[in-house]
Amino acid sequence: MTAVEATVRGRVGKGRRADRGVSFLLLPALIPVLIFSVGPLLYGIYLSFTDARGGRNAVISFVGLKNFGEVLTDGDFWSSFKIGLIWAVGVTVLQFAAALGLALLLNSDLRFRGLARALAMAPWAMPPIVIGLMWRLVYHPTAGVLNETLRDAHVIGHNIDWLNNFGTVLPAIIVVGVWTGMPQTTVVLLAGLQGVASELHEAASVDGAGVWRRFWSITLPQLRPVIIAITSLDFVWNINQFAMVYALTQGGPGGRTRLPMLFAYEEAFRYGFFGYAAALGVAITIVVLAVLGLYLWRQMRENAS
Repeated sequence: MTAVEATVRGRVGKGRRADRGVSFLLLPALIPVLIFSVGPLLYGIYLSFTDARGGRNAVISFVGLKNFGEVLTDGDFWSSFKIGLIWAVGVTVLQFAAALGLALLLNSDLRFRGLARALAMAPWAMPPIVIGLMWRLVYHPTAGVLNETLRDAHVIGHNIDWLNNFGTVLPAIIVVGVWTGMPQTTVVLLAGLQGVASELHEAASVDGAGVWRRFWSITLPQLRPVIIAITSLDFVWNINQFAMVYALTQGGPGGRTRLPMLFAYEEAFRYGFFGYAAALGVAITIVVLAVLGLYLWRQMRENAS
């Protein structure tokens, strides 16, 4: 064996030992993930093929695809999924538009920019339950600040029960969803904006391009990968929303805001159909992945062309 071969083998051996050492150090972080994420996920998939019900000493039997067959014919579930899509798409689109405007503002030479950035992140630091309870007070029909403000501005002549009116409840919770999720979208877009080379804007300005022209021709194309990533994540987060909407409306009135996860929650913890609720969760995951995959496939095709 030559000296070079011995040196190479020694370095490979050291690299493998280093990899094993890194893997060993990662174990404390991986164990909670396996226990609290992967384990419940696999158990939920198992339950979806059973008739598991609530109650002590309940006997669990394997039922195969029966639960999934019931999901396909459950009109209440598909109604909730339709509401969930309206909610998720509406919140994601409005959230992106508002966050992009805020990111552009925070990326400019704004006075007290640091303070503005800190205030913009405030909703991110609040638990969903707290946000839901806070906005319930805002929307309160008699003591809420929203009705009082609109009355003082002579926009409305009487109080509106925002969260118990079929025509206003879904737009009302969409507003809350946009306000809640805007900070993380703003952070990502702001990071993307700071990665856009200033030389491109300077060159376009020399060529006579105005502000809007530079925005459409330079800023948005440069942000395209960031936009695809954050809107995809926002869609998944929004359609899986539970705590905030539950605190606001508990799915009412009349199921008008019963999102898919709320529907699955009721099947499990109100009626005790754990097997069927697990099948609902699996079905929601599959449909969301299909919708998201179609969206990403179209975006990749447009990028390729």
